[in-house]
Amino acid sequence: MLTHVTLLRCCACAGLLALAIKGDAAHAADTATTTGAAEASSGWVPSMALQPPPRGEAARTQPIVLRARVLSTTPGVSAMAEGDVEFRRGGLLINADRFSYDTPTDLARASGKVRVVRDGAVYSGPALELKVQRFEGFFLEPRFDFPLLGAGGRADRIDFADSNRATALNATYTSCPRDGPEAPAWVLKARSVVLDTGINEGRAEGAVLQFLGTPILAWPSLTFPLGDQRKSGWLPPSINIDNRSGVEVAVPYYWNIAPNRDATLVPRIITRRGLGVDAEFRYLELRDQGSVSVDWLPNDRVAKRSREALRWTHEGRSSGTPAAIGEPGLRYRVDVVRVSDDDWWKDFPNAGRSFTTRLLPLRAAVEQDFTLPLPGAGAGAEVRGLAYARLLGWQVLQASDSSFASPYQRSPQVGAQLHASLGAWQFSGEAEFNRFTLPGGSASRAGRPQGERLHVLAGVSVPYRESGLWVVPRLALNAASYDTRQESGERNQATRAIPSFSVDAGMAFERPLQAFGRTLSQTLEPRLLYVNTPFRAQSQLPNYDAAAKDFNLGSIYTDNAFSGVDRVADAHQITGGFTSRFIDPSSGAEVLRVGVAQRYLLRNQRVAPQTDGTPDGPALQQRLSDLLLNASTTVIPSWSLESAVQYSADSSRTVRSLIGARYSPGPFRTVNATYRLARGLNEQIEVGWQWPVAGIVASPAAQANANRPAVVARGGACSGTWYAVGRVNYSLNDSRVTDSLIGLEYDAGCWIGRFVAERLSTGRSEATTRLMFQLELVGFSRLGSNPLRVLKDNIPGYRLLREERGNTPRTDEWQPPD
Repeated sequence: MLTHVTLLRCCACAGLLALAIKGDAAHAADTATTTGAAEASSGWVPSMALQPPPRGEAARTQPIVLRARVLSTTPGVSAMAEGDVEFRRGGLLINADRFSYDTPTDLARASGKVRVVRDGAVYSGPALELKVQRFEGFFLEPRFDFPLLGAGGRADRIDFADSNRATALNATYTSCPRDGPEAPAWVLKARSVVLDTGINEGRAEGAVLQFLGTPILAWPSLTFPLGDQRKSGWLPPSINIDNRSGVEVAVPYYWNIAPNRDATLVPRIITRRGLGVDAEFRYLELRDQGSVSVDWLPNDRVAKRSREALRWTHEGRSSGTPAAIGEPGLRYRVDVVRVSDDDWWKDFPNAGRSFTTRLLPLRAAVEQDFTLPLPGAGAGAEVRGLAYARLLGWQVLQASDSSFASPYQRSPQVGAQLHASLGAWQFSGEAEFNRFTLPGGSASRAGRPQGERLHVLAGVSVPYRESGLWVVPRLALNAASYDTRQESGERNQATRAIPSFSVDAGMAFERPLQAFGRTLSQTLEPRLLYVNTPFRAQSQLPNYDAAAKDFNLGSIYTDNAFSGVDRVADAHQITGGFTSRFIDPSSGAEVLRVGVAQRYLLRNQRVAPQTDGTPDGPALQQRLSDLLLNASTTVIPSWSLESAVQYSADSSRTVRSLIGARYSPGPFRTVNATYRLARGLNEQIEVGWQWPVAGIVASPAAQANANRPAVVARGGACSGTWYAVGRVNYSLNDSRVTDSLIGLEYDAGCWIGRFVAERLSTGRSEATTRLMFQLELVGFSRLGSNPLRVLKDNIPGYRLLREERGNTPRTDEWQPPD
């Protein structure tokens, strides 16, 4: 027979308001009547669902529910329970073999198989003494578990100071199985652990981290966050190994200065180069945000000099927030990357300072949006505009075996852009002044002109759009004035103005059909572009920013074959093509896409791509251009295929091609291969993969349902799966591997080991090889060098074996104090 007691407490009454005892079936009717009356009078409704614990006044008015097989009570004084005891108050649940509750002192004692559930944590042990409302007391020999983290541990004793603070003595913590005869694969042991949820901080004294029974790290005292909140302290050490610097050991210190500011200081020891330090400061103000980072080697023993690197990024606005787009206000931004010497990119290729490792930018900009009314054009008619002043500079890192021509600097770049609508008419304009210079010491500076350019771009169009049809006639003007200075000191001035007329038209048809064993929607989208631009001689004009556009399905539908302002292709041509898509109407996914396009010259082109007066290639004389073909599909389950081909009818062969395939039957299983050909320039094959190769591996369907790797724990240790990861680029022209990344990941369930080797080419006969090791203790920390960014950036389809906790990279690690 199970006995049930509902004890309703009130801080004003300081006693039991109602007592209902539920015995056998003979008392069911009376019990229901008594309990219902009590609940109606108090406003409480019994519920077996555990809710988040209330706070403050709400906590003091929560009812107490007590269930047991044997129960004796003295109203307003005490209650004794024995056998399958369940005590519940708000979000607190206590199960035990024996239980007593003293009402005046609010003291609960439990013994036997005691189990406590509170705030997502589960405690179990032989004996508990607790003042319920204040959550003050102790738990003897408890085991604790955090189900959301999949981790837990044991302690000799836990003392609860209040609802926020607790101290565990002789505690252990791990995310490995803790029930078998074997010891966990990894365990953190501490003489004492103090947890304070009020400040989201934990402190461990006398902590030792053991892995596979061997102590690997020890701290007299360490603190750590109880969640994803930021906290000052030391981060896990990292170890990097490469063939240019040797072994590098870094121990970062993170300083949580304020909620909107932080800093990281990273002392480093590099076996071949000596001591170094990195520092980064990040800030997020009301209207400004940015970061400053500095790398410093005061005495590089290999280079025999001091070496430094700087990166500063900043953006803000005079009103609103930095992320606000389209709001009025002055916007400004800065991006500066500088290093001390030309060899920095070779010696530290993974520093991540710039997307172009040998061309480091200095960018600054101030921008202001504005609107101007159009008098007499009707209500709401206005001109939208953008005024700006920008600066662009470069630091060029030349190499002894391979130098290159630097792009021009702009110091300054000042201009404005305008857009307006007047009925069906669309107007656009741009006026801009640039002063073009070359970086000091540029190896390719000799013979290249410098100077100023004022250009104006204007256009007017009358778009016509109906359902399934659009036509856009457009008239454009590209005008520029040059003041050029040669290296000899000679000065030349010139102007030119080039009009252009174009009509862009297209249609869209759609129909349902049955294909590939399912119902799909097919589209057919033909498109025509007519362009007529007269010839203007431009070979004697400087070329600061123009280059021939890459010939593809995007650029073929533009009215100028050159990017930039300095070159305008003379054209009298028609471009035609179509795209057809097969779409799954239930999901909107594109199952198959096919595209084709070709250009026909109505007259030969005379303007050739040029740089500083030297032709980069002949002008177009081929009446019928190369045929562009594009296709991609996911029709075959688990396969993704794509191809792009440029075919020359004159030579009857492929000029350029890209063919790629990816096989992904489930999470953590992907293999991709890509073939690239640019005839006469390069030909290469790229292969990447992430695949389980050994150990206990679940089926792709099971892994897809679990959305994580399947691992099996045996005894008290963990065992799991080996994964091979990698990417290899092979040049068929040079018959050699250019860049490669090969590694292994071992997922043991509660820990993950990673070993990755990366080789990057830094010259015709030079390469940097780096080794990365990482031990991830799931639910605790990552130790060693971090290869995850390298894997995600280089392997298409790569997935982390465990999802990141939170979005801030420094908050999910342990952080011992200074």
